Amino acid sequence: MTAAERTPIVVGLAADPSRRVALAWGADEAFRRRLPLRLVLARGRPADGQLSAAARRRADRRVGAPRGTAEGAVREAVAFVRDRHPCLDVSTLLADDAPVVVLREQSRSAAAVVVGSRPPAGRGGAFAAPPVALPVIRHAACPVVVVREPAVTRHAPPYIVVGVDVGWDGRRHPAAAVVHALDAAARCGAAVRVLYVWHPPLLGVLDERAALRECRVLMADMVAGWRTTRPDVDLRHGVLRGDPARMLARESAHALALVVGAGGHGPRNLSGPVVARVLRHVPCPVVAVPRPVTYLRPFGRPGAARLVRGARTAVGRYARRLPRDRRA
Repeated sequence: MTAAERTPIVVGLAADPSRRVALAWGADEAFRRRLPLRLVLARGRPADGQLSAAARRRADRRVGAPRGTAEGAVREAVAFVRDRHPCLDVSTLLADDAPVVVLREQSRSAAAVVVGSRPPAGRGGAFAAPPVALPVIRHAACPVVVVREPAVTRHAPPYIVVGVDVGWDGRRHPAAAVVHALDAAARCGAAVRVLYVWHPPLLGVLDERAALRECRVLMADMVAGWRTTRPDVDLRHGVLRGDPARMLARESAHALALVVGAGGHGPRNLSGPVVARVLRHVPCPVVAVPRPVTYLRPFGRPGAARLVRGARTAVGRYARRLPRDRRA
């Protein structure tokens, strides 16, 4: 096995010993992929702008706690992993920097970074936007997995949802997200559902049925290559109409994971309201796959780019007809 294949799964630990869902997810993923596991506990305080008042108080308690307390939390986490997977290669890191800084640095040499998130009290079950996950995803060099606390009940047979339009340009991100989902599905025997969510423009279109029909044709063309080259995975696709965050949350309510494309280098790519709402409302683990440094067209045709460009062309064409029909 090469050095690249032995890059670890990094789990950002929570000081609270009752929060073990993300740790269990990371340990199981490392076991399935036969990779080492690295447990990271960062004691530094995030920037105030990333925290609510309650989160700031928790961060202050963590920073002010004795180092021995943090070391004890790390030891408990190692014992939890050893009990779950006795043969797993486990290493630890206790850092005094802020969690975002530490996890971004760890992502440079990791196969994936796993962080946890939990719902706040009194919000009707809605999840808070993770203060660590968003800035880590924005600049991470590897996939970032946000795992909910507590875990959700999943239906059988297992499936993974891939959202190929959650607010980014769609030219390179769907390829990386779909490939990641196909690999994960092959390891755990799950199906893959690739979804394109079409959000109607503000002024509407003259013929929504025609616009959606053209989106479905382009979507089928994009998925055809992956279905041919990965016959071992049950791959399905669909085009939905509505709000992307709400539709993806509904479709992935009982999925093993929701996989989306992450936006490269710049806050504009992943700090928009759609992705933030996906992280708040999707109950299953969310996997954000970054743009690859070198993008190679997987099947000799830019299917994802055609999907997005074709959909925008269809919307624009029908929208331009509207003023002329009104004048007539």
